[in-house]
Amino acid sequence: MASKGDLTRARLAESMLDLIQTNGYSGTGLNAVIEHASAPKGSIYFHFPDGKEGMGVAAIELAAQQFEALITAAVAASGDPGTAARTVIESLVAIVGESDFRLGCPVSVVTLEMGAENERLRQACATAFKSWITPTADLFEANGLATEAARDLATVVVSTIEGAVIVSRATRSTQPLHAAANVVTELIAHRINTAKETR
Repeated sequence: MASKGDLTRARLAESMLDLIQTNGYSGTGLNAVIEHASAPKGSIYFHFPDGKEGMGVAAIELAAQQFEALITAAVAASGDPGTAARTVIESLVAIVGESDFRLGCPVSVVTLEMGAENERLRQACATAFKSWITPTADLFEANGLATEAARDLATVVVSTIEGAVIVSRATRSTQPLHAAANVVTELIAHRINTAKETR
């Protein structure tokens, strides 16, 4: 069972994640995190001695875990990789649309804001993207693609989804995500069918 301290730390990370999605990393202040988390003022530096940067890393790690869980659930519920990809994108359509385009991917937000300025945050973002690409590549490889081809396709799929989320928020339309779902599904099916035909 988690201790009170562990629960407070988790609540701070969750609040940081929520605020990054709506306000960006630079626009998220420590006082806002404390208020959002309903946490004692001294709790931030107790749980995150490195302050905002440490909370940013924790928030990115949390986002990585949440999206990886979404991928895992989609794969478990779907009969094929293309359907799994569409399921993931449809989940993102709901998140982005129902938030009135205020929510997106916090990892891409931090990458764009801080990737060139803070190596620790950049590395956390790179690790997050890797945690999504790797299981996707494993799925493609299990369906007949060679290791390198599976990795390339997984990288393209994750990158396409990330880009579609950004364009959807900018245009205040889920059409880019729906378009990504159609193209990604077709691409996955084509690559896997081609691999099966050449075996």
